[in-house]
Amino acid sequence: MGSVEIPIGERVRFYRTAQNKKQAVVAGLAGMSENYLSQIERGVRTPTIAMLHQLARVLDVPVAVLIGEPSLEDDSVLHPVAGQLQRVLTTYDAPSSESLDLPALRARVESAWGLWQGSTNRFTEVSTLIPDLTRDVQGAVRALRSSTDASSRREAYQISADLYFLLRTFTKRVGRTDLSLMVADRAVTAAENADDPLRIAAGKWNLGQILLSQGEAEGAEDVAMRSIEELRREIPERHPDQAALEGALWLVAAIASGRRHDHWTARERIQGPATDAARDSGEGNVFWTVFGPLNVGLHLVSVEMEAGEVAEALHIADQLDVNHSPSLERRMTFALEVARCYDQRQEDAAVILHLMNAEASGPEDLRYNTLARDLVRSLLKRARPTFQPQVRALARRVGLL
Repeated sequence: MGSVEIPIGERVRFYRTAQNKKQAVVAGLAGMSENYLSQIERGVRTPTIAMLHQLARVLDVPVAVLIGEPSLEDDSVLHPVAGQLQRVLTTYDAPSSESLDLPALRARVESAWGLWQGSTNRFTEVSTLIPDLTRDVQGAVRALRSSTDASSRREAYQISADLYFLLRTFTKRVGRTDLSLMVADRAVTAAENADDPLRIAAGKWNLGQILLSQGEAEGAEDVAMRSIEELRREIPERHPDQAALEGALWLVAAIASGRRHDHWTARERIQGPATDAARDSGEGNVFWTVFGPLNVGLHLVSVEMEAGEVAEALHIADQLDVNHSPSLERRMTFALEVARCYDQRQEDAAVILHLMNAEASGPEDLRYNTLARDLVRSLLKRARPTFQPQVRALARRVGLL
């Protein structure tokens, strides 16, 4: 695929803002004017190769990343809708009459989210909806961008942010982290245009998630901590929705510190402010973050496992009942985390059992999940002959055989 499909300017802007660097600073270090960099980020100008090298040096990223060659996660399986979705995201079609029916658009976005969090065939069902839905939502935003109807304009931006939240997790799960990066950035921009503090916090949570997936723990931690401060400043009164989003951001910060091997800080953030927030919010699903006491427990399992405390991770997991989670993905992820614990002990029967539990929660997910494929691959190499028929059947279902 060509480098023109994903705008260079969007990538430059994403990496600059993710590192909290001002335009003036980056422009100065790269040897160009702030206005010129602004035009690059807005797509008005295309940088020369020499400029790209300078920007890549200042932003500490490979030139290929800024050029925008589509990147796949290691060992990921590409969903066939990914190319179509990319074309929709980078093509600006004229808005249709349907795209201006904002209540109908909101209902379509919420319906797609319901399928994504609740359907065992969510990849198939959601993939049939999102190309047209994305086209219509983007059309609505373009049509209302200059409207004097401030209420409709704000609602269009809110719907846009909610859709981009969905696209962030969908594209991440199908291995297209380049598209996930793009829509995470657009979600924050849409929420800011809507002047909606809660959605801005949700957008930053989504941004933190994709930074974590790209191995940028420091960037994710910085985004989360700054967002917590901003949220407290914008909404100083504690209420369940504010608490839920603050708690979700604390979990991003906790996982980020764990990725930096600072497991004590990770534990403190989960057992302290994240637990306090969960107590205030209760179990909920504010902007599809699925935050609550259960999610706090799931993250503590992950931190203990990454710290090498497998026995403690399994002890915590035994106390969690994920059957009440509104998110199929959370239930599947929990089963995979437990399977990973047993994989570290090489207890193959338990690994197989929990992989099958994960498959029951989300059969399509298992095919697209890199961790699941890694676990099955490990079993193929070491499982005893008595387990091989089950392992090979699993391997065929996830596309490894």
